[in-house]
Amino acid sequence: MSTTIAPADAPESDAAPERARGPRRLLRPGAALLSGLLLYLSFPPRPLWWLALPAFALLGWTLRGRRARAGFGLGYLAGLGFLMPLLMWTGEEVGPVPWLALAAVSSLFVGAVGLGVAVVSRLPAWPVFAAAVWILGEAARARVPFGGFPWGKIAFGQADGIFLPLAAVGGTPVLGFGVALCGFGLYELLRQVLARRARTGDAPERTGAGNAVDAAGTPEPAVAAASSGSARTGDAGETPGSSRTAGSSSEAAPAAAPPRGPRGPLVAAALAVLVPVTGALAALPLISDAPEDGTATVAAVQGNVPRLGLDFNSQRRAVLDNHVNRTRELADEVKAGRAPQPDFVLWPENSSDIDPYANPDAYAIIDDAVRKVNAPTVIGSVIAPPTGKLRNTLIQWEPGKGPVAEYDKRHVQPFGEYIPMRSVVRLFSSDVDRVRRDFGPGDEVGVFDLAGTKVGLATCYEAAFDWAVRDTVTHGAQMITVPSNNATFGRSEMTYQQLAMSRVRAVEHSRSVVVPVTSGVSAVIRPDGTIVAETGMFTPDVLVEKVPLRSSLTPATRMGTLPEALLVAVAVAGLGWSAVRSGRARRARSA
Repeated sequence: MSTTIAPADAPESDAAPERARGPRRLLRPGAALLSGLLLYLSFPPRPLWWLALPAFALLGWTLRGRRARAGFGLGYLAGLGFLMPLLMWTGEEVGPVPWLALAAVSSLFVGAVGLGVAVVSRLPAWPVFAAAVWILGEAARARVPFGGFPWGKIAFGQADGIFLPLAAVGGTPVLGFGVALCGFGLYELLRQVLARRARTGDAPERTGAGNAVDAAGTPEPAVAAASSGSARTGDAGETPGSSRTAGSSSEAAPAAAPPRGPRGPLVAAALAVLVPVTGALAALPLISDAPEDGTATVAAVQGNVPRLGLDFNSQRRAVLDNHVNRTRELADEVKAGRAPQPDFVLWPENSSDIDPYANPDAYAIIDDAVRKVNAPTVIGSVIAPPTGKLRNTLIQWEPGKGPVAEYDKRHVQPFGEYIPMRSVVRLFSSDVDRVRRDFGPGDEVGVFDLAGTKVGLATCYEAAFDWAVRDTVTHGAQMITVPSNNATFGRSEMTYQQLAMSRVRAVEHSRSVVVPVTSGVSAVIRPDGTIVAETGMFTPDVLVEKVPLRSSLTPATRMGTLPEALLVAVAVAGLGWSAVRSGRARRARSA
C-alpha cells in the first residue's frame, strides 16, 4: 500500500487537535517568550552578546512552518519578552503605563516580523530571507510612528561581540543582519543534520506503517516517497496487483539503504552560519584607531545632579553650578600641572537648563569657567525664546568671545521633549503636563570647529538614529560627541544601553566618540569601540584623554542607507516569492 504524508515544508495546521491538547500547546508560545528574553539578556550591561544567536535559533524553530496568523502572535510574544524588560527604564519615574504602552506598541513590529519569517520559512535558503525580514522590521520601527524608536536594534547589543566589525561594512543594518542570519542558520543547520541522520538510519524510529520519523515525530518525506514508489511499481519485478504478507519477509529482497538526500540545503545552512563570522573577520582591517589627523586632548565634564529622577529639573541652578565648579577645578588642576591642558571641553546635555541668553547670571558664571579653563567649551542648554517652542541646544563657547555657534537637537524625543496627542495621552498619565512647553527640532547638521578639530554633535537620543550620527561624519567630523542627560532614568540599564550605541557608532564611522553625561556614565571611546576612560554613576568627575582624530570614511559611512535598502529589498523579494508559491499551490489544489 502507498503512504501519503504532508511535505516537510507544508504549513502545520493551527487547528490540529493533537497539538491543541495539554501543555504542548504552550510549547511554542513559551519558546517565543524565551527567545525574546534571551535577546534582552544579550544587551548591556551584561557582556552576553552571544545569547543573541540561540535567541534567533529558538525563534527560527518557533516560527518555521507556522501560518502567518500564528507567526504574528508568536512574534508578538517574542517582542514582549525582549522589549518589556529592555525598556523598563522608561517607567523609572512616571510609572508603568508609559513603559507598558511603549513595549506593547514596539512589539507590534516584532509581531509583523514573526509573520514575515513564518511566511518566508518555507523558501529555500530561508534564513537569509528571515534575517532580512528582521531588518525590515527594524527599519520600520526606526521611522514610525513619531519619527521612530530604534532602541533595541540587535546591533546595539553587539558592542563586545565578534560581529562588531560588520558595522564598518554596512552600519547597524548589516551588523544586525549578520547576527540574525547566523542565529537562524544555526537552527537550520541543526535541523538539516538531524534530518540527514534520520534518512541514513542512524537514529530513526519506525511507525506502525514502517515510515521513519525524526526526533520531533515528523515522517521523513524521502522514506515515505520510497514506500509510495514501491507500492506503485512493485518490488523485485512484482506487478502492482501482487502482494506480500508480513510472514513472507524471508522472500523479500534486502532493503536498500535510505538515500541521504540533496546536500544543497545542508550547505546553505552551513553558509548561513559561516558567512557572517567570516565577513566579520574579513572586516577587521576596516577597524583602526590610527591618528590620521593627529590627536586632540579632550575633557568631558560630569557635574552630577542634586538628586535622581524628574525632580532634578527643579534644581537647574544647582546642576549648572556643579558643572561650573568641576570645570574650575579642572582649570586649577591644569594650572598646578596635575592635568594636561585640554584642547576643548565638553559639557553634557542640560548642563545649563537656565537659558544663558535670558539670564545674565548664568551667562556670567559659564563665561568665567570657560575663561579659566582657557579652552573652547560645548555647553548643553535649554533656550527659551519669548514665543514658539523650546530648543535643546549645544552652544560653542569660546574663551574671551562667548557663544559663537549653536546646534539645535534635530530629533526631539516624543513623550519626553514634546507630547503628541497631548489631550489623549493625558487620559492615561497626568505626567504629560510635566512637559509644559514642547521642544522643537533643529534642521542643521551639528559640526563645531573646536580649536581646529571638527567635532560632530549628536545629542543623547539621536545616537540611536543612523542618519543623525552619519550626517556629522559626512559633513567633516573628525570625532563625535554625544552629550547626554540620563538623570531622569536613575540607576537603570538605560545609560549602559546608550553607551553601547556610541561604541557601535565609533566602529561604524571609525571615529573617537566622547560621551559627557550629567550623572554618568560618561566615557571616552576610541575608533575601535574600546572604552579608555569612564566615570561612575551619580558622582562628579572629569575625564581628560587624548583621542585620535580621523577623516577617512568607512564603507558604511560612504554607502549610507544603501545596505539597509538592499536588505529590505531581499525581504520584500522573499515575501513576494512566498506569495507566488502559495498562489500556485492553491491553484494546483483547486484544479
